[in-house]
Amino acid sequence: MRLSDKVAVITGAAKGIGRATAETFLREGALVVAADLGPAEGLGPGDRVSTVVGNVASREGAERIVHAAIERFGRVDVLVNNAGILDAFLPVGELTDEVWERVLAVNLSGPMYTSRAALPAMLERRSGVIINVSSVGGLFGARAGAAYTASKHGLIGLTRNIAATYARDGIRCVAVCPGGVNTGIGLGGGPSERGYAALKGTLATSIRLAEPAEMASLLLFLASDDSSALNGAVIVADGGWTAA
Repeated sequence: MRLSDKVAVITGAAKGIGRATAETFLREGALVVAADLGPAEGLGPGDRVSTVVGNVASREGAERIVHAAIERFGRVDVLVNNAGILDAFLPVGELTDEVWERVLAVNLSGPMYTSRAALPAMLERRSGVIINVSSVGGLFGARAGAAYTASKHGLIGLTRNIAATYARDGIRCVAVCPGGVNTGIGLGGGPSERGYAALKGTLATSIRLAEPAEMASLLLFLASDDSSALNGAVIVADGGWTAA
């Protein structure tokens, strides 16, 4: 049991990477708080899992998720900031204020809110792991639209700042950058012709869609003591998309 009795908070846990991660963590002995906009049902025994309905895009929603873990299990050992949305590949010239603000709120402000809420409990125990699910869109310019790209670049910066600032307190923070993952996540609207054309120019013949369970296995490693030397790391898991 690599996460025996560790308390893990996972956002975006109703489906996709978040759901697979919650299931994997439970099998590995964790106590899981599974959060999403709707209930993450059917995850496991009620004494080991708690589902929370909350929106990380608001400070109140994000804090409620973290505080639910502390109230139920007494602490937070692992925080997985997985919740995220796409932006229909919209370039700046086609971007609306509404899309910009919504994507930044979920993808960047949300992880900041949950991390800020979890840190006092982690500092008290001088132990904790924060895992931010970024994207290859956070490393390059043409893997998504302007809002998503900016949000995921920002999330990597947030990751590195947390890692550098709290390392002496026994707290680690790492980021994962998936490429295409078979999650069924919506594009956030019909794809922009200009934005999608830029994306197609980056596609390599070796790219394949990863399965959520593959990402969950990576997150398990990062959450466990097996990765104790990793802090501030940005790990690309994109099936070879950016290798060509």
